[in-house]
Amino acid sequence: MIFKVLYQENRAEVPVRENTKSLYVEASSEREVRFHLKDRNYNIEYIQLLEGSHLEYEQAGENFEVESLD
Repeated sequence: MIFKVLYQENRAEVPVRENTKSLYVEASSEREVRFHLKDRNYNIEYIQLLEGSHLEYEQAGENFEVESLD
């Protein structure tokens, strides 16, 4: 499954919408995504499972690059 992770790069700073970044991750569950990203200093705002037409839309974007958590 492919998840879209919305995050801030620094956990210590107050979240600002303009600084939100996204990351695409291939994992079996949201829990696995959180587990593998816990060592990074990210303030994770939201993790969304991408399926169907939403996944197709994201894949059409120029910044779509999936990170594997193996």
